[in-house]
Amino acid sequence: MNILYVHERFGALAGAEANAFITAQELSARGHHTAILHGPGTGKNEEGWSSVFQQRFPLQGDTAAQTRAALAAFRPDAVYVHKMADLDVIQTLVESGTPLVRMVHDHDIYCMRSYKYHYLSRKICTRAASLYCAIGCGACVVKNNSGSGFPLKWVSYSAKKREIALNRRFHRMVVVTEYMREELLRNGFDDRRIEIHAPVPRMGDPSLRSSFSDRNLILYAGQIIRGKGVDVLLQSLARMKTKFECIILGDGNHRAYCEKLSRKLGLADRVHFKGFIPQEELKAYYRECSVVALSSVWPEPIATIGLEVMRYALPVVAFDAGGIKDWLKDGFNGHLVPWMNRDAFAASLDDLLQNKAKAKQLGANGLRLVSARYDFPAYIAGLESMFERAIVESALPSPHSPPVEGDYSSHRVVTVPA
Repeated sequence: MNILYVHERFGALAGAEANAFITAQELSARGHHTAILHGPGTGKNEEGWSSVFQQRFPLQGDTAAQTRAALAAFRPDAVYVHKMADLDVIQTLVESGTPLVRMVHDHDIYCMRSYKYHYLSRKICTRAASLYCAIGCGACVVKNNSGSGFPLKWVSYSAKKREIALNRRFHRMVVVTEYMREELLRNGFDDRRIEIHAPVPRMGDPSLRSSFSDRNLILYAGQIIRGKGVDVLLQSLARMKTKFECIILGDGNHRAYCEKLSRKLGLADRVHFKGFIPQEELKAYYRECSVVALSSVWPEPIATIGLEVMRYALPVVAFDAGGIKDWLKDGFNGHLVPWMNRDAFAASLDDLLQNKAKAKQLGANGLRLVSARYDFPAYIAGLESMFERAIVESALPSPHSPPVEGDYSSHRVVTVPA
Protein backbone atom coordinates (compact mmCIF):
# COMPACT_ATOMS: atom_id res chain seq x y z
CA MET A 1 0.00 0.00 0.00
CA ASN A 2 0.96 3.62 -0.52
CA ILE A 3 0.11 5.41 2.73
CA LEU A 4 0.31 9.20 2.94
CA TYR A 5 0.76 10.44 6.49
CA VAL A 6 -0.50 13.93 7.29
CA HIS A 7 0.79 15.70 10.39
CA GLU A 8 1.27 19.27 11.57
CA ARG A 9 4.94 18.75 12.54
CA PHE A 10 8.00 16.91 11.23
CA GLY A 11 10.32 15.32 13.80
CA ALA A 12 10.19 14.11 17.38
CA LEU A 13 8.22 16.08 19.95
CA ALA A 14 5.58 14.20 21.96
CA GLY A 15 3.30 11.17 21.86
CA ALA A 16 1.62 11.96 18.53
CA GLU A 17 4.97 12.27 16.79
CA ALA A 18 6.30 9.10 18.42
CA ASN A 19 3.26 7.16 17.20
CA ALA A 20 3.48 8.51 13.65
CA PHE A 21 7.19 7.70 13.44
CA ILE A 22 7.07 4.18 14.89
CA THR A 23 4.04 3.07 12.83
CA ALA A 24 5.51 4.45 9.59
CA GLN A 25 8.81 2.75 10.38
CA GLU A 26 7.14 -0.63 10.88
CA LEU A 27 4.77 -0.31 7.93
CA SER A 28 7.77 0.52 5.73
CA ALA A 29 9.59 -2.55 7.06
CA ARG A 30 6.56 -4.62 6.01
CA GLY A 31 6.83 -3.44 2.42
CA HIS A 32 4.42 -0.52 2.40
CA HIS A 33 5.42 2.87 0.98
CA THR A 34 5.04 5.87 3.25
CA ALA A 35 5.20 9.58 2.53
CA ILE A 36 4.28 12.58 4.66
CA LEU A 37 2.48 15.87 4.13
CA HIS A 38 3.65 18.00 7.02
CA GLY A 39 4.02 21.33 8.74
CA PRO A 40 7.16 22.85 10.36
CA GLY A 41 10.04 20.74 11.69
CA THR A 42 10.60 20.23 15.40
CA GLY A 43 14.41 20.21 15.20
CA LYS A 44 14.50 16.80 16.91
CA ASN A 45 15.34 13.55 15.09
CA GLU A 46 14.39 15.03 11.72
CA GLU A 47 17.13 12.91 10.16
CA GLY A 48 15.43 9.76 11.44
CA TRP A 49 12.09 10.91 10.08
CA SER A 50 13.65 11.59 6.67
CA SER A 51 14.91 8.02 6.57
CA VAL A 52 11.44 6.61 7.28
CA PHE A 53 9.28 8.78 5.02
CA GLN A 54 10.39 8.12 1.47
CA GLN A 55 8.79 11.31 0.16
CA ARG A 56 8.14 14.61 1.94
CA PHE A 57 5.59 17.29 1.04
CA PRO A 58 6.03 20.41 3.25
CA LEU A 59 2.99 22.63 3.75
CA GLN A 60 3.74 26.26 2.95
CA GLY A 61 1.58 28.94 1.38
CA ASP A 62 -1.47 27.56 -0.46
CA THR A 63 -2.00 24.41 1.62
CA ALA A 64 -4.99 23.21 -0.41
CA ALA A 65 -2.96 23.31 -3.64
CA GLN A 66 -0.02 21.61 -1.94
CA THR A 67 -2.31 18.88 -0.65
CA ARG A 68 -3.67 18.25 -4.14
CA ALA A 69 -0.09 18.17 -5.47
CA ALA A 70 0.96 15.62 -2.83
CA LEU A 71 -2.01 13.39 -3.66
CA ALA A 72 -1.19 13.58 -7.37
CA ALA A 73 2.52 12.92 -6.88
CA PHE A 74 2.30 10.07 -4.38
CA ARG A 75 -1.05 8.55 -5.44
CA PRO A 76 -1.84 7.06 -2.00
CA ASP A 77 -4.09 4.05 -1.51
CA ALA A 78 -5.01 5.56 1.85
CA VAL A 79 -4.33 8.76 3.78
CA TYR A 80 -3.48 8.55 7.48
CA VAL A 81 -4.13 11.90 9.17
CA HIS A 82 -2.64 12.53 12.59
CA LYS A 83 -2.78 16.05 14.04
CA MET A 84 -3.86 18.62 11.44
CA ALA A 85 -5.97 21.68 12.20
CA ASP A 86 -5.71 23.31 8.76
CA LEU A 87 -9.25 22.95 7.40
CA ASP A 88 -8.13 23.70 3.84
CA VAL A 89 -5.98 20.56 4.05
CA ILE A 90 -8.77 18.48 5.62
CA GLN A 91 -11.43 19.62 3.16
CA THR A 92 -9.12 18.97 0.19
CA LEU A 93 -8.54 15.44 1.46
CA VAL A 94 -12.27 14.85 1.97
CA GLU A 95 -13.04 16.13 -1.53
CA SER A 96 -10.35 13.92 -3.08
CA GLY A 97 -12.33 10.70 -2.61
CA THR A 98 -9.20 8.98 -1.22
CA PRO A 99 -9.81 6.53 1.67
CA LEU A 100 -9.23 8.57 4.83
CA VAL A 101 -8.21 7.37 8.27
CA ARG A 102 -7.78 9.72 11.22
CA MET A 103 -5.77 8.95 14.34
CA VAL A 104 -7.41 10.81 17.24
CA HIS A 105 -4.50 11.60 19.52
CA ASP A 106 -6.28 14.12 21.73
CA HIS A 107 -9.32 16.40 21.89
CA ASP A 108 -8.35 18.89 19.18
CA ILE A 109 -11.07 17.89 16.74
CA TYR A 110 -14.09 18.58 18.96
CA CYS A 111 -12.81 20.87 21.75
CA MET A 112 -12.18 24.57 21.12
CA ARG A 113 -9.64 24.62 23.96
CA SER A 114 -8.25 21.30 22.68
CA TYR A 115 -7.76 19.77 26.13
CA LYS A 116 -11.31 19.26 27.51
CA TYR A 117 -10.81 20.99 30.81
CA HIS A 118 -11.28 24.55 31.99
CA TYR A 119 -8.06 26.53 32.10
CA LEU A 120 -8.86 28.34 35.39
CA SER A 121 -10.80 25.74 37.38
CA ARG A 122 -9.04 22.77 35.69
CA LYS A 123 -12.35 20.94 35.89
CA ILE A 124 -12.69 18.22 33.23
CA CYS A 125 -15.43 18.89 30.66
CA THR A 126 -18.00 16.20 29.86
CA ARG A 127 -20.03 18.16 27.27
CA ALA A 128 -20.25 17.74 23.51
CA ALA A 129 -19.18 20.68 21.36
CA SER A 130 -21.99 23.25 21.35
CA LEU A 131 -22.67 26.97 21.67
CA TYR A 132 -22.03 26.52 25.39
CA CYS A 133 -18.32 26.17 24.54
CA ALA A 134 -18.27 29.69 23.13
CA ILE A 135 -20.72 31.37 25.54
CA GLY A 136 -20.64 29.41 28.80
CA CYS A 137 -17.01 28.26 28.71
CA GLY A 138 -15.56 31.28 26.93
CA ALA A 139 -13.49 28.97 24.76
CA CYS A 140 -13.47 31.41 21.85
CA VAL A 141 -10.50 33.06 23.53
CA VAL A 142 -7.66 30.68 24.37
CA LYS A 143 -3.97 30.85 25.16
CA ASN A 144 -1.67 31.32 22.18
CA ASN A 145 1.03 28.66 22.45
CA SER A 146 2.75 29.57 19.19
CA GLY A 147 5.55 31.37 21.03
CA SER A 148 5.04 34.61 19.13
CA GLY A 149 2.50 37.39 18.85
CA PHE A 150 -0.31 38.20 21.29
CA PRO A 151 -0.62 35.78 24.27
CA LEU A 152 -4.28 35.06 23.46
CA LYS A 153 -5.96 33.98 20.23
CA TRP A 154 -9.49 33.73 18.84
CA VAL A 155 -11.07 30.34 18.05
CA SER A 156 -14.09 30.30 15.77
CA TYR A 157 -17.04 28.20 16.92
CA SER A 158 -18.36 27.89 13.35
CA ALA A 159 -14.93 26.69 12.19
CA LYS A 160 -14.90 24.08 14.95
CA LYS A 161 -18.34 22.82 13.91
CA ARG A 162 -17.11 22.64 10.32
CA GLU A 163 -14.04 20.69 11.45
CA ILE A 164 -16.23 18.17 13.26
CA ALA A 165 -18.47 17.81 10.19
CA LEU A 166 -15.46 17.22 7.91
CA ASN A 167 -13.99 14.59 10.22
CA ARG A 168 -17.32 12.76 10.39
CA ARG A 169 -16.81 12.02 6.68
CA PHE A 170 -13.57 10.10 7.26
CA HIS A 171 -13.79 6.38 6.59
CA ARG A 172 -12.22 5.46 9.92
CA MET A 173 -11.56 7.27 13.19
CA VAL A 174 -8.87 5.51 15.24
CA VAL A 175 -9.01 6.03 19.00
CA VAL A 176 -6.81 4.67 21.73
CA THR A 177 -9.23 3.98 24.58
CA GLU A 178 -12.91 3.40 25.27
CA TYR A 179 -12.96 6.86 26.83
CA MET A 180 -11.97 8.47 23.51
CA ARG A 181 -14.54 6.40 21.64
CA GLU A 182 -17.23 7.76 23.97
CA GLU A 183 -16.04 11.32 23.29
CA LEU A 184 -16.48 10.83 19.53
CA LEU A 185 -19.92 9.30 20.03
CA ARG A 186 -20.84 12.26 22.23
CA ASN A 187 -19.99 14.49 19.28
CA GLY A 188 -22.09 12.64 16.72
CA PHE A 189 -19.55 10.34 15.05
CA ASP A 190 -20.73 7.06 13.55
CA ASP A 191 -19.98 4.14 15.86
CA ARG A 192 -19.39 1.90 12.81
CA ARG A 193 -16.46 4.04 11.72
CA ILE A 194 -14.67 4.14 15.08
CA GLU A 195 -12.00 1.56 15.89
CA ILE A 196 -9.87 1.23 19.02
CA HIS A 197 -6.20 0.61 18.30
CA ALA A 198 -4.17 1.47 21.37
CA PRO A 199 -0.65 2.62 20.46
CA VAL A 200 1.97 0.19 21.67
CA PRO A 201 5.48 1.43 22.43
CA ARG A 202 8.00 -0.90 20.81
CA MET A 203 10.24 -0.88 23.85
CA GLY A 204 11.16 -3.26 26.58
CA ASP A 205 14.43 -4.92 27.44
CA PRO A 206 13.71 -8.26 29.16
CA SER A 207 17.02 -8.01 31.03
CA LEU A 208 16.32 -4.52 32.40
CA ARG A 209 14.54 -4.42 35.73
CA SER A 210 14.62 -1.91 38.52
CA SER A 211 16.62 -2.66 41.64
CA PHE A 212 13.91 -0.92 43.74
CA SER A 213 16.79 0.41 45.81
CA ASP A 214 16.71 2.51 48.95
CA ARG A 215 17.28 5.54 46.73
CA ASN A 216 13.45 5.66 46.55
CA LEU A 217 13.50 7.26 43.13
CA ILE A 218 10.22 8.61 41.76
CA LEU A 219 10.27 9.32 38.03
CA TYR A 220 8.18 11.70 35.94
CA ALA A 221 8.71 11.69 32.17
CA GLY A 222 6.72 13.88 29.80
CA GLN A 223 5.98 17.41 28.74
CA ILE A 224 5.99 20.07 31.43
CA ILE A 225 2.83 21.91 30.50
CA ARG A 226 -0.02 22.87 32.80
CA GLY A 227 -2.30 19.99 31.87
CA LYS A 228 0.37 17.46 32.85
CA GLY A 229 0.00 18.57 36.47
CA VAL A 230 3.68 18.71 37.43
CA ASP A 231 2.75 21.50 39.85
CA VAL A 232 0.18 19.18 41.46
CA LEU A 233 2.81 16.44 41.61
CA LEU A 234 5.15 18.81 43.48
CA GLN A 235 2.40 19.72 45.93
CA SER A 236 1.81 16.00 46.48
CA LEU A 237 5.53 15.31 47.00
CA ALA A 238 5.60 18.02 49.69
CA ARG A 239 3.05 15.96 51.66
CA MET A 240 4.98 12.69 51.57
CA LYS A 241 6.26 11.07 54.75
CA THR A 242 8.90 8.85 53.13
CA LYS A 243 12.39 9.96 52.18
CA PHE A 244 12.53 10.16 48.38
CA GLU A 245 14.23 11.57 45.31
CA CYS A 246 12.25 12.67 42.25
CA ILE A 247 13.64 13.19 38.76
CA ILE A 248 11.52 15.12 36.27
CA LEU A 249 12.36 14.49 32.62
CA GLY A 250 10.98 16.70 29.88
CA ASP A 251 10.48 20.31 28.99
CA GLY A 252 7.69 22.77 28.31
CA ASN A 253 6.28 26.21 28.97
CA HIS A 254 5.36 25.36 32.59
CA ARG A 255 8.85 24.28 33.59
CA ALA A 256 10.06 27.62 34.96
CA TYR A 257 6.94 27.94 37.10
CA CYS A 258 7.35 24.39 38.42
CA GLU A 259 11.03 24.89 39.24
CA LYS A 260 10.14 28.00 41.21
CA LEU A 261 7.32 26.14 42.98
CA SER A 262 9.70 23.29 43.84
CA ARG A 263 12.02 25.72 45.59
CA LYS A 264 9.12 27.41 47.35
CA LEU A 265 7.91 24.03 48.68
CA GLY A 266 11.39 23.19 49.98
CA LEU A 267 11.91 20.37 47.47
CA ALA A 268 14.92 21.70 45.58
CA ASP A 269 17.30 19.19 47.18
CA ARG A 270 15.04 16.22 46.35
CA VAL A 271 13.48 17.15 43.00
CA HIS A 272 15.71 17.49 39.95
CA PHE A 273 14.62 18.81 36.55
CA LYS A 274 16.76 17.17 33.84
CA GLY A 275 15.07 18.49 30.69
CA PHE A 276 14.49 16.56 27.47
CA ILE A 277 16.59 13.41 27.00
CA PRO A 278 16.73 10.91 24.11
CA GLN A 279 14.51 7.84 24.36
CA GLU A 280 17.44 5.44 24.77
CA GLU A 281 18.68 7.27 27.86
CA LEU A 282 15.40 6.66 29.66
CA LYS A 283 16.47 3.09 30.37
CA ALA A 284 19.09 4.23 32.86
CA TYR A 285 16.38 5.93 34.89
CA TYR A 286 14.05 2.94 34.67
CA ARG A 287 16.84 0.82 36.19
CA GLU A 288 16.92 3.04 39.30
CA CYS A 289 13.24 3.92 39.55
CA SER A 290 10.87 2.49 42.17
CA VAL A 291 7.64 4.13 40.94
CA VAL A 292 6.52 6.28 38.02
CA ALA A 293 4.32 9.31 38.76
CA LEU A 294 1.80 10.28 36.09
CA SER A 295 0.26 13.50 37.35
CA SER A 296 -1.90 14.60 34.42
CA VAL A 297 -5.00 16.54 35.46
CA TRP A 298 -6.35 17.00 31.94
CA PRO A 299 -8.26 13.98 30.53
CA GLU A 300 -5.45 11.99 28.94
CA PRO A 301 -6.50 9.99 25.87
CA ILE A 302 -4.29 7.13 27.12
CA ALA A 303 -0.89 8.40 28.41
CA THR A 304 1.43 6.03 26.54
CA ILE A 305 4.26 6.61 29.01
CA GLY A 306 2.29 4.32 31.36
CA LEU A 307 2.30 1.49 28.82
CA GLU A 308 6.00 2.06 28.20
CA VAL A 309 7.10 1.87 31.83
CA MET A 310 4.95 -1.19 32.48
CA ARG A 311 7.17 -3.01 29.97
CA TYR A 312 9.94 -2.55 32.53
CA ALA A 313 7.79 -3.90 35.38
CA LEU A 314 7.41 -0.52 37.05
CA PRO A 315 4.29 0.42 39.05
CA VAL A 316 2.46 3.64 38.22
CA VAL A 317 0.64 6.20 40.36
CA ALA A 318 -1.73 8.44 38.39
CA PHE A 319 -4.83 10.58 38.73
CA ASP A 320 -8.05 9.14 37.33
CA ALA A 321 -8.25 11.42 34.30
CA GLY A 322 -9.54 10.43 30.86
CA GLY A 323 -8.42 7.11 29.41
CA ILE A 324 -5.80 6.20 32.03
CA LYS A 325 -8.24 3.86 33.75
CA ASP A 326 -8.28 1.70 30.59
CA TRP A 327 -4.89 0.29 31.60
CA LEU A 328 -4.22 1.36 35.22
CA LYS A 329 -6.11 -0.82 37.66
CA ASP A 330 -5.96 0.42 41.23
CA GLY A 331 -4.18 -2.04 43.49
CA PHE A 332 -3.20 -4.29 40.58
CA ASN A 333 -0.47 -2.51 38.59
CA GLY A 334 -0.28 0.71 40.59
CA HIS A 335 -2.61 3.22 42.18
CA LEU A 336 -5.39 5.12 40.39
CA VAL A 337 -5.94 8.20 42.54
CA PRO A 338 -9.09 10.35 42.65
CA TRP A 339 -8.64 13.39 40.42
CA MET A 340 -6.54 16.20 41.95
CA ASN A 341 -6.45 14.52 45.39
CA ARG A 342 -2.93 15.48 46.48
CA ASP A 343 -3.13 13.72 49.83
CA ALA A 344 -4.14 10.44 48.17
CA PHE A 345 -1.39 10.83 45.56
CA ALA A 346 1.22 11.36 48.29
CA ALA A 347 -0.12 8.40 50.29
CA SER A 348 0.04 6.16 47.20
CA LEU A 349 3.66 7.06 46.56
CA ASP A 350 4.48 6.51 50.23
CA ASP A 351 2.78 3.10 50.10
CA LEU A 352 4.97 1.84 47.25
CA LEU A 353 8.22 3.31 48.58
CA GLN A 354 7.64 1.84 52.03
CA ASN A 355 6.71 -1.59 50.68
CA LYS A 356 9.13 -2.56 47.93
CA ALA A 357 7.81 -6.12 47.74
CA LYS A 358 4.39 -4.74 46.91
CA ALA A 359 5.88 -2.30 44.38
CA LYS A 360 7.68 -5.18 42.64
CA GLN A 361 4.50 -7.27 42.55
CA LEU A 362 2.42 -4.44 41.08
CA GLY A 363 5.16 -3.84 38.53
CA ALA A 364 5.15 -7.53 37.58
CA ASN A 365 1.36 -7.41 37.23
CA GLY A 366 1.70 -4.43 34.91
CA LEU A 367 4.23 -6.25 32.75
CA ARG A 368 1.84 -9.18 32.36
CA LEU A 369 -1.04 -6.84 31.51
CA VAL A 370 0.84 -4.83 28.88
CA SER A 371 2.32 -7.98 27.34
CA ALA A 372 -1.09 -9.59 27.00
CA ARG A 373 -3.14 -6.57 25.86
CA TYR A 374 -0.68 -4.37 24.01
CA ASP A 375 1.28 -6.48 21.55
CA PHE A 376 3.19 -4.43 18.95
CA PRO A 377 3.01 -6.86 15.99
CA ALA A 378 -0.73 -7.32 16.59
CA TYR A 379 -1.13 -3.53 16.74
CA ILE A 380 0.54 -3.03 13.35
CA ALA A 381 -1.39 -5.94 11.84
CA GLY A 382 -4.59 -4.33 13.12
CA LEU A 383 -3.70 -1.06 11.40
CA GLU A 384 -2.94 -2.88 8.13
CA SER A 385 -6.29 -4.65 8.27
CA MET A 386 -8.10 -1.40 9.01
CA PHE A 387 -6.49 0.35 6.02
CA GLU A 388 -7.53 -2.56 3.78
CA ARG A 389 -11.14 -2.40 5.01
CA ALA A 390 -11.28 1.37 4.52
CA ILE A 391 -9.93 1.04 0.97
CA VAL A 392 -12.49 -1.63 0.04
CA GLU A 393 -15.43 0.15 1.67
CA SER A 394 -14.56 3.53 0.12
CA ALA A 395 -15.00 2.01 -3.33
CA LEU A 396 -18.55 0.81 -2.62
CA PRO A 397 -21.68 2.83 -3.50
CA SER A 398 -22.95 4.86 -0.57
CA PRO A 399 -25.75 7.20 0.42
CA HIS A 400 -25.23 10.93 0.10
CA SER A 401 -22.66 12.25 2.60
CA PRO A 402 -23.88 14.78 5.16
CA PRO A 403 -23.18 18.37 4.07
CA VAL A 404 -20.23 20.25 5.54
CA GLU A 405 -20.77 23.81 6.71
CA GLY A 406 -19.17 26.15 4.20
CA ASP A 407 -18.60 23.38 1.60
CA TYR A 408 -20.29 24.35 -1.66
CA SER A 409 -18.21 22.08 -3.88
CA SER A 410 -20.05 19.95 -6.42
CA HIS A 411 -17.59 17.12 -5.73
CA ARG A 412 -19.01 14.24 -3.69
CA VAL A 413 -16.73 12.20 -1.47
CA VAL A 414 -17.32 8.45 -1.45
CA THR A 415 -18.10 7.27 2.07
CA VAL A 416 -18.53 4.03 3.96
CA PRO A 417 -21.98 2.52 3.35
CA ALA A 418 -24.47 2.57 6.18
